[in-house]
Amino acid sequence: MREVSIVDDHPIVREGLKRVLKEGFKDVHIAEFDRSHPMLVAIRTARWDIMILDINLPDKSGLEVLKQVKAYRPELPVIILSVYPEEQYAVRAFKAGAAAYLTKETAPYHLLAAIKAAANGEKYVSPSMAQQLLERVARQRPTREPVLSDREVQVLSLLARGKALKEIGNILNVSEKTISTYRGRLMSKLGLRTTVELIRYALDNRLAE
Repeated sequence: MREVSIVDDHPIVREGLKRVLKEGFKDVHIAEFDRSHPMLVAIRTARWDIMILDINLPDKSGLEVLKQVKAYRPELPVIILSVYPEEQYAVRAFKAGAAAYLTKETAPYHLLAAIKAAANGEKYVSPSMAQQLLERVARQRPTREPVLSDREVQVLSLLARGKALKEIGNILNVSEKTISTYRGRLMSKLGLRTTVELIRYALDNRLAE
């Protein structure tokens, strides 16, 4: 029997994933969570074989949750599920320990293949992502793009979604002053001068939902 945990705050997404899993595997037991906290409590005693983790949870960033999961269970394969484009977040997810990165649009077509690869200790890369990586290598840009930390990307994404500094601070459990510091750091790294320019950069680079 396969023990699978799904961590996603959208009931419709969870139902769709369960249907794919039950069609693909005879005996599968599925644990469902709509946020990270109860899952991080359960993981201490659970014996899951695979985890499917949404990158955009209401209580914490999926990348942060991934790092915690790997700290508790380094051998547990985690498949990241996201609405964000692969080229923006996949590399970050793999560096944090993900076994696969799937967009919610393509997940029904690649989920079973990703699970089978992860169960064999392999990483799974979708054909579209493989093509993007090849194109990136082929371009070989002479100048380096700014390297943003996971938290900087998270702050930038929330700014682009219209969140105020205080609201972002509440979401990330830090002070408004800290978020203001992140905003200033982003402007410096990206060579931008205003929040409006930051938002435009995020939208142009598909860093917001």
